[in-house]
Amino acid sequence: MCVAETQPTKLTLTLTFIFVFGFTLQGCRSETRTGALIEYSKIPPAAQGGRERVDTIAGRVIAARPGQRIVIYAKSGPWWVQPLPDNPFTPIQADSRWSTTTHLGYEYAALLVEPSYHPPPTMDVPPTAGGPVVAVIIAKGSGSLPPNPTKPLRFSGFDWKVRTVAADAGGVSSPYDADNAWTDASGAMHLRISRKSGKWTCAQVVLTQSLGYGTYVIVTRDTSRLEPAVILAMETYDEWAGDQNYREMGIEIGRWGDRTAVHNARYDVQPFYVAGNVVPFTAPSGTLTHTLRWEAGRTTFETVRGPAVNGAGPLVSRHVFDSGISPPGKELFQFTLYLVASDKNPLEKETEVVVEKFEYLP
Repeated sequence: MCVAETQPTKLTLTLTFIFVFGFTLQGCRSETRTGALIEYSKIPPAAQGGRERVDTIAGRVIAARPGQRIVIYAKSGPWWVQPLPDNPFTPIQADSRWSTTTHLGYEYAALLVEPSYHPPPTMDVPPTAGGPVVAVIIAKGSGSLPPNPTKPLRFSGFDWKVRTVAADAGGVSSPYDADNAWTDASGAMHLRISRKSGKWTCAQVVLTQSLGYGTYVIVTRDTSRLEPAVILAMETYDEWAGDQNYREMGIEIGRWGDRTAVHNARYDVQPFYVAGNVVPFTAPSGTLTHTLRWEAGRTTFETVRGPAVNGAGPLVSRHVFDSGISPPGKELFQFTLYLVASDKNPLEKETEVVVEKFEYLP
């Protein structure tokens, strides 16, 4: 159990005792500038962060004032606010307890903050007490995680891994089922959202090798009629690169839960909340070819009609990102068919998409 506490008249002595005691037990370190006390009751494992790796972090606060809240950061490269930049505050319940989901990291920081505090999405240095930050307690993750189990799949001449366990995507926890990804006699890959044991299960397929700079070509059959809650993501992702926004960039097909949305597709690079990093477009019916050309400091997206691997089809959309583009690392290309939370337009029936071909051109 990790605790941050102090009394105004014994600040130095109390902090020294807590630091030594907490570090011995959990690797904790703490700062505070009032008599408030923060305590952890559950600390997630230590692991490289990523969008798909989440757990619960919990604790309690003693002597918090009305209006104060908890903010959580997880360290994976930089410190990242949890669970999302647009949802950074965790309320303190009437019994003084707090709990929230968090993406995993090697260390975790719980901040007791005033109502005026505006958490930055990331920090390069550990958070400290001061100003609207009343108290901070930092702890190392508790233990570590084994690799997630996967199922092998061969598609378009490449080896892939099919996800078999749940993960966080689109603001909800999505169970993934290995039966939701397969190839047919023609070699095309099928991804499906299906119902199992009363719950929707999704599909994710991840390349087993990093390809780096070059052109990624994806040919998909008609994706224009996906239900509003369904998203097809085709993207690069590096779970080891929190300091590089996970090298995440790609093409996403879907309406993000809004049936009335003007566009049903977008190109994006991370972080999504930076102006200009998300460019919507309309994906028409029929077979489409999407390309992602990744070069030093530049990424070019293009979509054309038909199975035009040579890029000769009628142009649908094209956009160039030339800011904030990371160099290659350990990124892997992945396909994910998943659900977003949508009270107005929840999924009504099983969904299947077909990817005819994946090609990489150096």
